[in-house]
Amino acid sequence: MHIVDGALSSAVVIGGAVLTVGGLALGVRSLTLEKLPAAGILSATFFVASLIHVPIGPSSVHLIMNGLAGLVLGWSAFPALFVGLLLQAVFFGFGGLTVLGVNTLNIALPAVLIGLVCQQGIRHANPRIAALWGALAGSGAIALTTLCVAVALLLSGQEFIPAAKLVFLSHIPIMVIEGLVCAAAVYLIRRVNPTVFASLEGHPA
Repeated sequence: MHIVDGALSSAVVIGGAVLTVGGLALGVRSLTLEKLPAAGILSATFFVASLIHVPIGPSSVHLIMNGLAGLVLGWSAFPALFVGLLLQAVFFGFGGLTVLGVNTLNIALPAVLIGLVCQQGIRHANPRIAALWGALAGSGAIALTTLCVAVALLLSGQEFIPAAKLVFLSHIPIMVIEGLVCAAAVYLIRRVNPTVFASLEGHPA
């Protein structure tokens, strides 16, 4: 869901960059040694999953997996996803460097918010109920990301209204897929290594 260089107004680009710097600061502070391996894996997962993308106007359609990143990493999702976006921009030209802040904000902020909303649900004693919360997190993170992309486009000009609508509609299948994948991941983690979700942002389970 990369927005390309030149599509946004200067005010939106600058605002996104400033907010992303704040998110990165909070994310780095919360990135403990225990979270580093998970951050690396989820950053790589995002990098690979979003390599296959279909251009849609000023944006693109692809898997993101930011819901799972938010559930596992909390605020640390910001630096993890930022690294993936930076590497994609440098090596493959996806998105771009000038919109790196906005793209990071659009993907990482929904991850953090969905992690905070669903953190209690994924700790439920019943792994199946936890998986349902995982499905909500996976699909909800994509829905919030499409909303953020739409807002960024609309703030850059009324001519982007059709593109903003297209971004949301084209990502409905992605919401379903990511909901299923995230549900399966949460169920597997709860069965194999439930300590992964033992705490989120320092709050004990």
